Amino acid sequence: MSQLVQVIESIRARLDDLRKRSLKETSTRTIVIDPLLEALGWAICDPDEVQLEYPAVGGQSVDYALKINGKPVLLVEAKALDDPLNDIKAVTQVVGYAANNGIVWCILTNGVKWQVYRSIEQCAAPDKLMFEVSLDPRDSEGVPVEQLAQLMRLFSREELLTGSLDDVATDKKVHKALHGIMCNPPGPFLNIIRKAMGDENLAPVKMRESLARIAAALGSILETPQIKPSTGSKTGEVQQEPGDENDHIAGKSQEVAELYQAIDRVCLSMATDGIGKQYMKKYISYSRGKHIFCCVHVLHGGLRVWLKLKHASIANPPAFARDVSSVGHWGTGDLQLNIGSLSQVEEAAALIRKSFESQG
Repeated sequence: MSQLVQVIESIRARLDDLRKRSLKETSTRTIVIDPLLEALGWAICDPDEVQLEYPAVGGQSVDYALKINGKPVLLVEAKALDDPLNDIKAVTQVVGYAANNGIVWCILTNGVKWQVYRSIEQCAAPDKLMFEVSLDPRDSEGVPVEQLAQLMRLFSREELLTGSLDDVATDKKVHKALHGIMCNPPGPFLNIIRKAMGDENLAPVKMRESLARIAAALGSILETPQIKPSTGSKTGEVQQEPGDENDHIAGKSQEVAELYQAIDRVCLSMATDGIGKQYMKKYISYSRGKHIFCCVHVLHGGLRVWLKLKHASIANPPAFARDVSSVGHWGTGDLQLNIGSLSQVEEAAALIRKSFESQG
């Protein structure tokens, strides 16, 4: 574990310089990916444990096949350091290679971001994403390196021997089902809760409202695995308010402050009778009554906005929109917008309106 932490810290410290060098795939593998795999317990130089250029169905090959007892258990496809990993064709290819070769797990990575897919899931390739971890300090602001290392250890040789990734897949399905039940609880479920509470007089409508509030408050806590800062609080505890918006825009550029102010105006204009606004530790939430419809995380390079929308429900999603229903994140909502310009704010306004109306 200590070796992995050291390697991650080294990569993070050199990341800006490495990006200036515009590393291609081969250099990215040598400088970033290979040291991380070694730190995860994979012997890169042992072809019985790590097979390079693993032949896949169709005459293609995958960069790495990680083996246990001579059998491939995880495929890793590498991309150049500056590759955003948002090419659906690339995702479909690596997931297809794994599925066609009877390999359950596969990873798409640019060395900094690691996307972990379970090839046997019955859904479209992009939706087979179980989780991702980014070593970029801008993506994991406030997250201790030790927590990033713990998440990466899930695809270490040691953890693959114990089946930890399979546990993650099971937990993800259970959490998703639980979240769905909480948002739309059936009568028998309410009866179970009423019995456990010992209050037979509590009205079902009140119970449903309570469960909806709890589900909204938990948000990404029901996603697994989690990447959360270690604050000494118990898992699932709602973050406390730090103060005001100055805590979020302090130290940010004028351009970023203007982006935040533009989004703030959009959110507050959604209703004439007032919009709830709450300052959390890492983001600002906007709500309609008790229902959150937008969360904003102010970063040094722009904004990260989460909405209570499904990516699949948008006819023509903008390029800066992303489905994060399978990815741990700060705010409430399954749709993430990465905003870096005022023109994107204007395009995002319609989606914010749609999220707001969905909470009515």
